[in-house]
Amino acid sequence: MPTLKQIVQEQNTPLGRAFDASINFLIIFSAISFAFETLPDLNPGVRGFLHGTEVAVIGIFTVEYLLRLYVSEKKLSFIFSFYGLVDLIAILPYYLFLGLDLRSMRAFRLIRLVRLLGMARYQKAMKRFKTAFSMAREEIVLFLFLTLILLYLSAVGIYYFEREAQPEEFASVFHSLWWAVATLTTVGYGDIYPITTGGKVFTFFMMIIGMGIIAVPAGLVASALTKAKEMEG
Repeated sequence: MPTLKQIVQEQNTPLGRAFDASINFLIIFSAISFAFETLPDLNPGVRGFLHGTEVAVIGIFTVEYLLRLYVSEKKLSFIFSFYGLVDLIAILPYYLFLGLDLRSMRAFRLIRLVRLLGMARYQKAMKRFKTAFSMAREEIVLFLFLTLILLYLSAVGIYYFEREAQPEEFASVFHSLWWAVATLTTVGYGDIYPITTGGKVFTFFMMIIGMGIIAVPAGLVASALTKAKEMEG
């Protein structure tokens, strides 16, 4: 008879595989259920049924989280692990009455399906991604920090150029941050744009810099993935 830890944490027993498959099924079901709940003209009876299943699924997810925490040897490591945080974020708002339904967050848990389906080559790919991010972690963190500084300086710059011409759209640096994010990510929604000559020139340079902001992290990860693959060989 397998132990509780083997059932919850491992998939090398029939009960362990059944437990893992059941949780993955519930994750898929709750994701589809959540999508249906957002339909504006949903039948009240169906909506009531979906709400009832939501309560049941949250209850099951809660029990599963507590079981994983109970059988974990390093409980703090589990709580602050990726899957531990995903599980906690998915259920916590429900108990805190925050009005947020984050069940969809548990879709990240479906990554574990690769183990359930025995896709060894995809497991190797996931390991390469983990290795690559570990190798480039310091560079990525530094780059993200510099990007935040650049976002702030961009908001300050466009605020000074446009505050008099467009006092409502660029009322403060905080108002200007939306423009900075849209411009530096090269999304350019067009809802807020400069009309002064100085603002347009400033925007041009920010868009050029924004292309680098997109390219640099991608290059870092791609280079690290290449090195990780070479290490395997």
